Amino acid sequence: MVEEVQKHSVHTLVFRSLKRTHDMFVADNGKPVPLDEESHKRKMAIKLRNEYGPVLHMPTSKENLKEKGPQNATDSYGHKQYPANQGQEVEYFVAGTHPYPPGPGVALTADTKIQRMPSESAAQSLAVALPSQAKADANRTAPSGSEYRHPGAADRPQPATMNSIVMETGNTKNSALIAKKAPTMPKPQWHPPWKLYRVISGHLGWVRCIAVEPGNQWFVTGSADRTIKIWDLASGKLKLSLTGHISTVRGVIVSTRSPYLFSCGEDKQVKCWDLEYNKVIRHYHGHLSAVYGLDLHPTIDVLVTCSRDSTARIWDVRTKASVHTLSGHTNAVATVRCQAAEPQIITGSHDTTIRLWDLVAGKTRVTLTNHKKSVRAVVLHPRHYTFASGSPDNIKQWKFPDGSFIQNLSGHNAIINTLTVNSDGVLVSGADNGTMHLWDWRTGYNFQRVHAAVQPGSLDSESGIFACAFDQSESRLLTAEADKTIKVYREDDTATEETHPVSWKPEIIKRKRF
Repeated sequence: MVEEVQKHSVHTLVFRSLKRTHDMFVADNGKPVPLDEESHKRKMAIKLRNEYGPVLHMPTSKENLKEKGPQNATDSYGHKQYPANQGQEVEYFVAGTHPYPPGPGVALTADTKIQRMPSESAAQSLAVALPSQAKADANRTAPSGSEYRHPGAADRPQPATMNSIVMETGNTKNSALIAKKAPTMPKPQWHPPWKLYRVISGHLGWVRCIAVEPGNQWFVTGSADRTIKIWDLASGKLKLSLTGHISTVRGVIVSTRSPYLFSCGEDKQVKCWDLEYNKVIRHYHGHLSAVYGLDLHPTIDVLVTCSRDSTARIWDVRTKASVHTLSGHTNAVATVRCQAAEPQIITGSHDTTIRLWDLVAGKTRVTLTNHKKSVRAVVLHPRHYTFASGSPDNIKQWKFPDGSFIQNLSGHNAIINTLTVNSDGVLVSGADNGTMHLWDWRTGYNFQRVHAAVQPGSLDSESGIFACAFDQSESRLLTAEADKTIKVYREDDTATEETHPVSWKPEIIKRKRF
């Protein structure tokens, strides 16, 4: 009823306008002079085309045109309708009384002003007709953020059983929803299980950090007893103890470019030890609270430390100068890693975020906010351009350089203190409750779970893994634990795929947002 009233009012308006146009032509004596029929038709056609063509032909469909033919039509009120473009082939579509944008924020274009009728095949496939130009407009108007990534934006999953495809129906491209098989986990690579073969005692407090020297002859540990101890890797015997920190030693690393050992602790100190003299030769002052971790740049003489003061600092190893203070985290920075490729610095924090930093500018490149709890561990894959982060909610894998989400590794439901990975794709996660999980990096398959007994005389509550590392040959795995010991694992040489088969089924991948 409303459409008929609107149509009647439009045609009444057109009729009155035509009458006024007819009365415009008068003689010198002021009386109207009728125009000849040919001039009258020409002028009326021009006026209709310029001013009323779109309105008159708005409700006309293709079917009606086929029935009526090219001749002029007469509506229900007796008014003659003229084609909007004479001498041209005109194609009309059913259209509404207003432009029809495909979605909020999409600009109106020649395509989006027309509400095209969906094809039969698209309708049968539960399709929603959406012009391809509208898709392009929507993509152009969508915000693109490279500096800050909102929660869940990196790993937002697509629907598992429906997928959007583009199919051509005539000259129009329609986006149709069709059923698609959910993705399944590929078969993981078989890895031999790891078994405990040595327990090393000597520290008088929690062993908080561990590092293996580049020559693979010895390794170093730092402890809550405020000492740094150097052990022979082959025999497990103590070689040297270094004293100088006045609180728990939280990080140690051995340089590949010089005979230096770097350490940091809860006493806010960062020290450089000369291993030829076994003495401290440099101090790096600047942090305002406990220093939780450190790492060396692989190609330049730069040291990076992270602290409970919510910052990471970049130091020139030789001059002891603080090159940059990396500010942005809102809570303690628990872990830091360096690499030669961009981004050269990665930090994980108790504020639940991971930040990828521009070393030259000293500013954040990307912030990843997908974790819901503290990020205490980050590890870089030695061969792939990827990394992983550990948090009580999940272990997540990411792709450089922009931190694109890859997958979740779920199942290690504990506070994850440490991560390490070897070139064979074995990822190890160590937790506060003393459990250690081993994963296949590519598929995220958890192929082994270990919970070693605590040292005799220790409480069960002192079961905890604070740090772990592979040696340079990747044949041994060392863990630093809360029962004051260092445990050494190696692969089981007697294991085969028959004796330790992969209990794997092609389950649907569950890629949760958090």
